[in-house]
Amino acid sequence: MLALTDACAEGRVPGSVVLVAADRGCRGIEAARERGVDTAVVEPASYGARDEWSAALKEVVGASDPDLVVSAGFMRILAPVFVDAFAGRLINLHPSLLPAFPGAHGVRDAIEYGVRITGSTVHFVDHHVDHGPILLQEAVPVEFGDTEQTLHERIKTVEHRLLAEACRLVLEQRVRMENGRTVVEGYGAHS
Repeated sequence: MLALTDACAEGRVPGSVVLVAADRGCRGIEAARERGVDTAVVEPASYGARDEWSAALKEVVGASDPDLVVSAGFMRILAPVFVDAFAGRLINLHPSLLPAFPGAHGVRDAIEYGVRITGSTVHFVDHHVDHGPILLQEAVPVEFGDTEQTLHERIKTVEHRLLAEACRLVLEQRVRMENGRTVVEGYGAHS
């Protein structure tokens, strides 16, 4: 969130962060408030089911009339009621080269599997976890002796740049879908 607000302020992304929403109080909410960005906390425990919580979150996010909705570090599965409301403008950031290592432990899983390369993926969100048309990806080598923390720090450096670039491309309307794949003007086809 901080990297994205910085990219907007520096003009690398043609827009501004209008709302930061979370499922609980966290450092991201505090940092957004410090930067004068509107915030909202929609706690799942206040709702009977994921669908009800997702519907409430949809109302909160929708009230800010966003051109793009970014899920980064959110760590919650969004129900179709939310995903469908923002179809084509809801992207997620994931710390692996999807479709490899989806889920909450992508970095740990990459290390445990012994891969030599992992990375970061920005993709459009669909009804499945860490799935949907891939917008951008970048590889990050796994170095001998990496821990989950050291590897994740290197991935985060890539993520900060990749997320800003993905947001810029979407907001500049340089992304379209063809047969379930993204085509990014100037980048070629991605799946």
